[in-house]
Amino acid sequence: MSIQTLFSLEGRVALITGGSSGIGLAIARAYADAGAAVAINGRSAERLAAATESLRATGADVIAVQADVGAIADAQQMVREAHAWRGRIDILVNCAGANRRKPVLDVTPDDFEYVVNAHLRGAYFTCQAVVPHMIAQGGGKIIHIGSATIRTGLADVSVYGAAKAGMDALTRSMAVEWAEHNIQVNCLAPGFIMTELTREGVWANAHRSAWLLDRIPMKRPGEPDEMNGVALLLASRASDYLTGQTIHIDGGFAAGSKW
Repeated sequence: MSIQTLFSLEGRVALITGGSSGIGLAIARAYADAGAAVAINGRSAERLAAATESLRATGADVIAVQADVGAIADAQQMVREAHAWRGRIDILVNCAGANRRKPVLDVTPDDFEYVVNAHLRGAYFTCQAVVPHMIAQGGGKIIHIGSATIRTGLADVSVYGAAKAGMDALTRSMAVEWAEHNIQVNCLAPGFIMTELTREGVWANAHRSAWLLDRIPMKRPGEPDEMNGVALLLASRASDYLTGQTIHIDGGFAAGSKW
């Protein structure tokens, strides 16, 4: 098999939650460039419309599916719509997310549910809806989008970190359960990427940005497009014997730092 064939997504259909902006939109572009038909999900109709237009302008075969994946009925309907579009779902990327930055003692039950639902609950029940289709068609690829907080505890993001750590654990459990069905499940854990979610909460904060730039060996934030290479690997035939793994793309953050 040629390298081009190994990484090609021709004939594949991808569903990307949180695909209307940031990392999710960058991955959608990469998959479309590799030949996949792409269904992008988000909660905002306006953002979805803008994202869909930008993708179609590059020749992408794309539809938008509006849903709040934290609501199980919404997630199930999203999967039904995406599957009905092309009759299959080969790739699922769980990229939907949200955050509320608060110290542990200030977190309310509503805060907790809002963040956990967007990440862990959404990924769990979206997988539950997608996997029967993957089993019926003979296999598939699932990619959870994790975070640097899987390994590193940071103040004011305890719920976010717990939810992302849960997705890391799900990766291994799901990989073991579904390996016999030729479904590979992996986790892509970005470091501190410059997105709408981090621009204000992280990079616009002088103390946080200074600490990070000192701590990240590459001395800069990541860009959404820098997730695309590994995201393509995990969605393609090139990763057919790779499952249950979490791969950190973080400029060396998890590796350590100089004294």
